[in-house]
Amino acid sequence: MKKLPLTDADTIIFTKMVKKINFFASMNMGLLEKILSRINYYQYDRGEKVCRQGDPGDTFFVISEGKLKVSVREAFFLSRTLATLGPGDCFGEMAMLQRKPRNATVVCEEPSKIFVLSADHFDQVLAENPSFSQEIKKLAADRRFELDHKN
Repeated sequence: MKKLPLTDADTIIFTKMVKKINFFASMNMGLLEKILSRINYYQYDRGEKVCRQGDPGDTFFVISEGKLKVSVREAFFLSRTLATLGPGDCFGEMAMLQRKPRNATVVCEEPSKIFVLSADHFDQVLAENPSFSQEIKKLAADRRFELDHKN
């Protein structure tokens, strides 16, 4: 993993991507700018793990470039692929909000660039914006309900 400088072009890409994500869709530009000031941008190599099942859930990711595989360990040596993610996809919002361990491992299938937001930085933005904080908590509760009642 290599930290990259966040250029103006990267900022525009991130803004366009997150406006399509329910998690950020209702955010006004001022709030989004506060988030942007806390975003990091990383490049990962093919085969590199972005996060591991069981790791602390303290980070949210938005894929800018590349292809990633999401898998879960089902037995000691067996794992099952749940999804393949690409540009514009995100992961980690529920783990970040709940601070629960990761429920999957995410590995880069090809070189990838990913925007990263830590839970601590996100919490700072929420603390400065109580109404948005309430909205995020409702979104998280709705998502938890949806996941709990799936299948």
